[in-house]
Amino acid sequence: MRALVTGATGGIGLQTARVLAQMGHSVLIHGRDPRKGEAAAKEVRSTAAPNVEVSFLQADFASLAQVRELAAQVVASVPRLDVLINNAGCGNFSRTVTTDGYETTFGVNHLAPFLLTNLLLNKLKESAPARIVNVASRAHRGKEIDFDDLMSVRGYGVMRTYGRSKLANILFTRALARRLAGSKVTANCLHPGLIATGIGQTNALARLVWKLMVKVRGGISVEEGARTSVYLATAPEVEGLSGGYYVKCRLAELQTRAEAVSDAVAERLWKVSEELAGLPCSS
Repeated sequence: MRALVTGATGGIGLQTARVLAQMGHSVLIHGRDPRKGEAAAKEVRSTAAPNVEVSFLQADFASLAQVRELAAQVVASVPRLDVLINNAGCGNFSRTVTTDGYETTFGVNHLAPFLLTNLLLNKLKESAPARIVNVASRAHRGKEIDFDDLMSVRGYGVMRTYGRSKLANILFTRALARRLAGSKVTANCLHPGLIATGIGQTNALARLVWKLMVKVRGGISVEEGARTSVYLATAPEVEGLSGGYYVKCRLAELQTRAEAVSDAVAERLWKVSEELAGLPCSS
């Protein structure tokens, strides 16, 4: 099996890549920093099972052009792709924009994996049975997609914007699972738990606030946080299951209003995301 793990140069992404390699699976490690990426690949390679291939691919998810380049590199460089784990994410204390002019949290956490997944779908289908795993978050609780302000121009708040991006991950998963029905490619999402990772690492204040929140709320280790990602990527008992939201390796109920995760909202977000990411409109 070969897996692509995005955002895998640290935190639960690195731990996910490490465990998969130890299980004997080849791993493509993605990150935006070449130095950290090569170091992560070397570290994972040193603990991997014999004959396991581990390589690093660089792309900044704040650039959709780089996301396209990453997808093209994957398609051209590997004969098959069995698992795609969309793990990369960010949370910013203040509002910034990507190179494409989109609010960074929405752009990195939703639009980038939305585009990457769509560009890799043919490769995944050719490799079927295959799995797509989207790392969402319980931060989606109480949030709604504001289609009139997707870029959080009005009243930016780090947790509100982050929570909306995680709700977008869940809606994307559900809409994707419907589109993949019958293809032997599944899509599921998960809440990894509250973990003291490098999220928000570009902002010192955001880093401090996150670490304090993790401490107060009883955060878990990266080893625990990666378990559900690995479970959804490899466990025989979820073979063929799609469209689910998992917590601690178990199917869980979404903790938000039904209207916020309706099929209508998911389809509307899909259509808008296609336009923003520059993808052809699907039927």
